[in-house]
Amino acid sequence: MASATTRGIDRIAKAGNGALAQSGNIVQLFVDVARQSIVRPFQWREFIQQAWFIASVTILPTALIAIPFGAIVSLQTGSLIKQIGAESYTGAASVLVVIQQGSPLVPSLLIAGAAGSAVTADLGSRTIREEIDAMEVLGINPIQRLVVPRVLAMILIAMLLNGLVAVIGIGGGYMFNVVLQNGTPGAYLASFSALAQLPDLYISTIKAAIFGVIAGVVAAYKGLNPKGGPKGVGDAVNQSVVITFLLLFLANLIITAVYLQIVPAKGS
Repeated sequence: MASATTRGIDRIAKAGNGALAQSGNIVQLFVDVARQSIVRPFQWREFIQQAWFIASVTILPTALIAIPFGAIVSLQTGSLIKQIGAESYTGAASVLVVIQQGSPLVPSLLIAGAAGSAVTADLGSRTIREEIDAMEVLGINPIQRLVVPRVLAMILIAMLLNGLVAVIGIGGGYMFNVVLQNGTPGAYLASFSALAQLPDLYISTIKAAIFGVIAGVVAAYKGLNPKGGPKGVGDAVNQSVVITFLLLFLANLIITAVYLQIVPAKGS
């Protein structure tokens, strides 16, 4: 019994040490990416190709998700607000939820799932074929040549899709509120300025950029460190998506908590 307990404790300690080591390596890769992003020459061709690829695989799914997301938010908030007799604030509440939470988080999850997995698979296959080692032997920094353009492309597309989700989500919420809940169009639009403020848009854009960094760095780290050959690349893809999702939700919680403490609510 004691030996089984000891083995269990050892496994937990080993897992904890491994998680801490991976966290440190991811942070180190982020620092390297930040350093190499200002090194010239910048890989513009790779950056444009990666940005186009990420946009091509995420724009349509993002738009299709944004419509029901805005509708659900509008229906739920409209129903709740109607019960407490504050129907004139339906538009403001929906806009706050969409802009502060939905528009940065939804595209980042899709980027992590679609583009992030592709980046991990690409870099992982290059690693097991020893292409990364060959680049280092030739004096080419793989982080500056391959990782930096992909991370910056994810940041750019995440910020652009943030605006797309905001527009589509608010539009979908407006249509569902007016059509299904018999809301007043003028009151829905007029209430935008009741609770929403310009810093909400700023924090939404900042969130999208941070989420893009997280998705890109985690995907690149897992792609550069696969274990076990081709099977290890598949495992790295799965791990990349899961870890990125967890980090995105954690980062969203921390940023939102800090923002609500720093920026006072409108009218307070």
